[in-house]
This record gives sequence, structure tokens and C-alpha cells, in this order.
Amino acid sequence: MTDEPTFASLLGEAAIAVWGDMPRDIQEALFETAMRNRSELRHDLAVLLHERHPRTQHPAKPD
Repeated sequence: MTDEPTFASLLGEAAIAVWGDMPRDIQEALFETAMRNRSELRHDLAVLLHERHPRTQHPAKPD
């Protein structure tokens, strides 16, 4: 049987592939969950996602 890290990797690759098609709230939830306790990687992941899916560059949320 395949192990959990393999499935996690497959799901991560799938999420990156369809990132631009996801609703913003789903993108934000996945991003925040992935970056929990990994603040040093936030910028790098954001850059990767924006380079692959430029249309995900949303305007800032109103306060």
C-alpha cells in the first residue's frame, strides 16, 4: 500500500495544477493550512503560485 507522504505529494501537485481554477476562499484556506508553522516558506510558495497562475493575483481584501 502507498504511504501517506506519497498521497500528500500527489494532492499537492494536483492543487498546484488547478490553483488558478479554484475559488479564492479555497486558495486562501489551502495556502494558510500549508503554511501553518512554516512562515519562512510563505513568500516562496506565493511566488511559485503567482508565476504559474498570474490570474490569481487578487486585489487586497477591503478592511
